[in-house]
Amino acid sequence: MASKTLIVLRHAKSSWHTEEADLRRPLSERGERDAVAAGKILAGYELDVVLASTATRVQQTWTGAVSGGASCNDVRDSELIYHAWPGELLSELHELDETVHTALLIGHQPTLGDLITTLAKPSALVDKVHAKYPTAGLAVLTYRGAWKTLVGGKAKLARFEIPRG
Repeated sequence: MASKTLIVLRHAKSSWHTEEADLRRPLSERGERDAVAAGKILAGYELDVVLASTATRVQQTWTGAVSGGASCNDVRDSELIYHAWPGELLSELHELDETVHTALLIGHQPTLGDLITTLAKPSALVDKVHAKYPTAGLAVLTYRGAWKTLVGGKAKLARFEIPRG
């Protein structure tokens, strides 16, 4: 059974100095820098697919990550990710083709933190995510098996970082 990697990235810091609706809030200057810093980490991974919320701050996070060195030819924007519960995100992951070895999910709190703590086996790193999953938080989970069989407690949280630019 092939090994899978799920990278979960919370959008970078957004601006609250805007008249825009929540869905359209842009990144702050710090968020723009942090997105690039996240991209420098993501550059070390061969991404097969990116699943991204349609929220402006998520789209700008991916753009910044690309500026930092991240790349992927298959970027899928999804309105579902904006308001999804962890179970809905897991259903999306279950639909991934088995040729996908590394997937990047970019979205929002509290859903992403809940997804990570649900999927990952208990560990000190999981405790850190549970305590706080800040903007630009980046978690790398590994799993041995098919996407459609990924369930709670079966993945290993191999890395958790908070990129800052």
